[in-house]
Amino acid sequence: MSGGTREIKRRIKSVGSTRQITKAMNLVASSKLNRARENYSRILPFFDMTRQVISSIAGSIDTVDIKYLKEREVNHATVIVLAGDRGLCGGYNVGVCQTALQAAADMDCDFITVGSKAFDYLKARGKKISFSLKGISEKPTYEDARKIGETVTKAYVSEKTDAVYLAYTKYISTISYESTCIKLFPLDLDELKEEGVRATTLYEPSAAAVFSYVLPKYINTVIYGALAETALCEQSARMMAMDSATENADDMLDSLNTMYNRARQGAITQEITEIISGADL
Repeated sequence: MSGGTREIKRRIKSVGSTRQITKAMNLVASSKLNRARENYSRILPFFDMTRQVISSIAGSIDTVDIKYLKEREVNHATVIVLAGDRGLCGGYNVGVCQTALQAAADMDCDFITVGSKAFDYLKARGKKISFSLKGISEKPTYEDARKIGETVTKAYVSEKTDAVYLAYTKYISTISYESTCIKLFPLDLDELKEEGVRATTLYEPSAAAVFSYVLPKYINTVIYGALAETALCEQSARMMAMDSATENADDMLDSLNTMYNRARQGAITQEITEIISGADL
């Protein structure tokens, strides 16, 4: 066997080993995707009911003299960035980080990160990270969301920050997702009123007091829903990336096998030619 064919055969073996890894990772991501989808489906009814309740209360408020709703000049903002702890998922992590930076453009702000990828990306660009959570991106819990929610709520109420944004990845389908950014504080009361119906319920001591009590829990629920949706998108992105990598490996193997067969055929032809030439002599 010539040196050329040996090199091609070595490359075929290397690509084949890589293909086995990407195929296995695709199957693992597919399994995790199903679990993440089930988790997200369990959270949705809770989120929808919480929003319905808060919308109903918002429809009964006659004043906006509530600390969570007061608009003020934005001298400092906080951006929550939800990303993953691992790579090999295409442009998923970079996409949400860039969305967060766009939302924070031209503002003095600090960042709260979930996932080591968001932390590393923003830290490398000299951004201030006031709080971070790592190792929970694939299996977030309500307790994780509560920690983040309480942190930003206290910062907003104490006027350490004047606006709070949440950057996360929105799930569209198994093969489609998009990075988005929403404002948490100050809350858009008009938007809630449009979704809710003015209720005949009497609130004690007042609708405004009940609203102020429920709203922080609603913020925790929004963050929890975003964490679960982001986890779902991460597995979807990783599954697609590994599927694409496996297909590329298949194409490389086809090309290398063709090269190997041609090189081997050329070597055989050369040997036959040399034998015939020797016989003629």
